[in-house]
Amino acid sequence: MVNVVISVLLWFSAIGCGLLAGLYFAFSTFIMRALDRTGAEAGAAAMNAINVEILRSTFMPFFLGTTVSSAILALIALLRWGEPGSLSTLFGGVLYVVGMFGVTMVFNVPLNNRLSRAGSGDVSAVWRNYLDVWTRWNHVRTLTSAAASALFIAAIAAG
Repeated sequence: MVNVVISVLLWFSAIGCGLLAGLYFAFSTFIMRALDRTGAEAGAAAMNAINVEILRSTFMPFFLGTTVSSAILALIALLRWGEPGSLSTLFGGVLYVVGMFGVTMVFNVPLNNRLSRAGSGDVSAVWRNYLDVWTRWNHVRTLTSAAASALFIAAIAAG
């Protein structure tokens, strides 16, 4: 029974991390540049609309669920240290929780909040900073989500 639960968590986390890596990759490679091409006011307005909508979408269950399952898997890996896949599971869980969730909460969300509070006179300066800094931290989320997905897949293969 325990092995079935671990297997389900590994598959859920591998798929969830992969899906979120793809979303973050899209923002890093073309969405943010496309928003910038529309101008500061339009880009900021579109990003603010995205930030409101994403909280009401199916993104949130995957975002939170994958974070919780990754944290649980990291703990399980510590408790089952030495078993096949435990190292990959531990690193995948820690990398995802710190590199995706932690970065989101410490960097991306505060930047989103600052953008949403920007007045019409501030938008251009806030947008320029937002675009550069938010995208840089989004690259971190992209890489850590993809790496965590690969590590969970390695743990599945090892099991």
